[in-house]
Amino acid sequence: MPKGIPGSGDAESRARWRENLGMDTRTYQEVLIRLPEPHSLQAEFIRNKVPRKVVRAGRRGGKTFGVAILAVVAFLNGRRVLYATPTSDQFLRFWELVRQFLGDAIAAGVYLKNENLHTIAAVGTTARIKAKTAWNADSLRGDFADLLIFDEFQLMNEDAWSTVGAPMLLDSGGDAIFIYTPPSAKSMSSSKASDKRHASKLFKRAAADTTGRWRTYTFTSHDNPHLDEVALSEITQDMSNIAYKQEILAMELDEVPGALWTRTLIDETRVAVLPADIARIAIGVDPKITERRTDSETGIICGALGMDGHIYLFRDYSTNAGPDDWARTVVSAVRKENADRIIAEVNQGGALVKSLIRQYDKRTPIHQVRATRGKALRAEPISAMFEQGKAHIVGELTELEEQLVSFVPGDRWSPDRLDAAVWVATALMQSKSNVVDASKKYEWRG
Repeated sequence: MPKGIPGSGDAESRARWRENLGMDTRTYQEVLIRLPEPHSLQAEFIRNKVPRKVVRAGRRGGKTFGVAILAVVAFLNGRRVLYATPTSDQFLRFWELVRQFLGDAIAAGVYLKNENLHTIAAVGTTARIKAKTAWNADSLRGDFADLLIFDEFQLMNEDAWSTVGAPMLLDSGGDAIFIYTPPSAKSMSSSKASDKRHASKLFKRAAADTTGRWRTYTFTSHDNPHLDEVALSEITQDMSNIAYKQEILAMELDEVPGALWTRTLIDETRVAVLPADIARIAIGVDPKITERRTDSETGIICGALGMDGHIYLFRDYSTNAGPDDWARTVVSAVRKENADRIIAEVNQGGALVKSLIRQYDKRTPIHQVRATRGKALRAEPISAMFEQGKAHIVGELTELEEQLVSFVPGDRWSPDRLDAAVWVATALMQSKSNVVDASKKYEWRG
């Protein structure tokens, strides 16, 4: 019998194993449950009894494996467990694990499994495990639990917890565990959250808690002793150094050494609303040419040149849709924002970029730009305008801001929103006169 499975060894060894996980020692008297032994960091959050836990872990660090063990332990102790995650991959992984752990008992008819509802229930009791994909309050509604598990919480909308999850646990006095990987600028594009950093903020609040109700845990991908180093190498080969620190080492990076922008700089130059006196409005486009690339987007950023000579980045229409759809989005942005020019990079698509847009807009001037210098050299003058207080973000453009503060010269990663913002800001900056004259509109150059 495999090492670490309850039922192997002598009774005293099995009792110590169950005690280490905080399990009721009576739960194994009638049926064998095949639970693997967690690694030491998983065991810490499995056995701790605090009602609220936040686990920050690297990708493939064993967080889903750990909560699958936790779910089964809770179920065996008579609890109703609800596991929710926004991604189908994570959902299927969790469901596969709990079915495996409880397989013998299910086969013996001790527990009932419903594949349609993705539930496993103990006959004659209220104990249950249910797994579902959920990414916001509406998709989480209609369930009950006294242990609620949020996996990949950074990708969920925060209202899943505040609107549905927290009230769900009020009557039962139940527990909640939040599992997340620090979001990188690249991974944020798939998040359903309004605040892309809500999971990170929850971790900080939990770490500062003095009531004893919250506990935080951190482990990296390298802390998983069962992770194949080749698999880890495959995960990381296309990552920037910053993304590696965030998604593999599970580090929270408020300020990135060497980045051209800092959060402090963006906050100090931020304005609440777009000024009334605007000389020009343009749309910057860094196009995604093929639909096969699911890890890239078309950056579509709206910029304005104020009569004060300042640059204002004020709207983000970026999308990971295919060429026809992003072209329609660009044209829609032009009309909504009353833009008078499109600034489109044509390095990849060439004439195709212009022809795609011309399908839906025959008149708006399209200024085609081609990258002949490195990304950092193009971005540095715009970063300098922020440092001089002459460039601003209007309101909050969270995903663009994450790309700005995460990009370090020399990175292989190519941030699409940043590119679009740099192109439109550069074009607007070149269109203004050397001497600002508020009595006349600036003319485009180039």
